[in-house]
Amino acid sequence: MARQLRPVDLEFVESAPLRLVFSAQLSASPGALYTALADDVAGWPDWFTAVTAARPVDDGAGREIRLKGGTVFTETVLARVPDARYAYRVDQTNAPGLRALLEEWRITPTANGSRVQWTFAADGPAPLRIALRLGRPGLGRAFRDAVRNLDRRLARSPGR
Repeated sequence: MARQLRPVDLEFVESAPLRLVFSAQLSASPGALYTALADDVAGWPDWFTAVTAARPVDDGAGREIRLKGGTVFTETVLARVPDARYAYRVDQTNAPGLRALLEEWRITPTANGSRVQWTFAADGPAPLRIALRLGRPGLGRAFRDAVRNLDRRLARSPGR
């Protein structure tokens, strides 16, 4: 059963009770990376192995994401800054314990491609926050694997 989460704004990425931040260097250009994140939502399962299905909703103003294990997120896109920032909050989920969740992807150009930073900003009861902190290594591994897969995928694409 889906539960409604507390609506948060972009400021939550800095003020959340739990913030997990990961970053990686990619050879892909900021434009190619942004396009894959924000414009090719349906392509997420091709590179982010935890995602089994993804689709834009409301003409791109939102997303529906399905993860391995059956977790479902209905999201609202809060920021779309081409080649620089993509952020969304979770409005509804069947994941227990969450009160609020916002994810932000920041892209910066580098001499050899892009640097991407993913911030996972969440609120929930203390046991959930502890569990997420303990799960940080797994989330970090999932992020690194995903961006490595994405970088390889974009390297095979023309016009990257």
